[in-house]
Amino acid sequence: MSVKVVALGGGHGLAATLTSLRAVTDQITAIVTVADNGGSSGRLREEFNSLPPGDLRMALAALCGDDSWGRNWAEILQYRFTSSGEMSGHAVGNLLLTALWDRDGDPVAGVAKVGELLRIVGKVLPMATDPLDIEGTFITPTGEKIVRGQIEVATTKAKVKSLKLIPENPRATRQALEAIEHADWITVGPGSWFSSVMPHFLLKEQADAIAKSSAKKVMIFNLPEAVSEGEFAGISPSEHLEFVLAHAPNLKIDIALADPQIVKSPESRQSLEDLVAKCGGRLEIVDLSIKPGASAHDVGKMSSFFAHIFP
Repeated sequence: MSVKVVALGGGHGLAATLTSLRAVTDQITAIVTVADNGGSSGRLREEFNSLPPGDLRMALAALCGDDSWGRNWAEILQYRFTSSGEMSGHAVGNLLLTALWDRDGDPVAGVAKVGELLRIVGKVLPMATDPLDIEGTFITPTGEKIVRGQIEVATTKAKVKSLKLIPENPRATRQALEAIEHADWITVGPGSWFSSVMPHFLLKEQADAIAKSSAKKVMIFNLPEAVSEGEFAGISPSEHLEFVLAHAPNLKIDIALADPQIVKSPESRQSLEDLVAKCGGRLEIVDLSIKPGASAHDVGKMSSFFAHIFP
């Protein structure tokens, strides 16, 4: 029987994790953040008051059927219009998901229909069935500043003090909670710490489910260049983890996975090892990048790691 894995995240980081996982197991559930407010997703979200479809689209494409049908449809979903008009920048998959949600009013069923079209491996679920906003409190030279919106929070050039979701206590997707409860493993990251990682721990109902789950948990840290300029979530993996723990103090981690590029000094490695140990886990230093200095994870290397740790 294949190991059951729940992958938490969003964007390109989650897509890389899903691509690596599908080589190891066919029992994958991707749980995707729904707080994006930029680009095509933001425009569609504003017009239709729907979930932002972009991260869900990328997760679906990453899990497409491994045949010409699945790969061709995944390519079509990822295609973006280029024009001088209002359609420019919209991805076909974003429009398809929004159309299904607008027609049927069921976000989970709409994602599932596109999954059937792509013959995906596993499932893709939104973290919540209503669009969420992220609100951050920042420390500035003149005092505290409150900023709302994922793009606005990510580009505010100040140190973040805290984050919260708007609304503050949204309902988690029932199917996502069930997947977390029955998972053998849960992966977190990599990805933007504000828009892809933190929302999973800011959603209290889901954070509680993660804490209660008997699944083993793997946190995958970003490569150093993956943190976007202007977004502060800590410049070291220790600071990234400390930021998560500030919002989810009961989180337990079995394995923390870090590329040697981000723990270059003995001091940084020891700091991270100590912090992970406090979470009940161990630190694994593994070469994960496509090439030295690259900001993208190598899915083949990640697949090898998962094959090594999964029973």
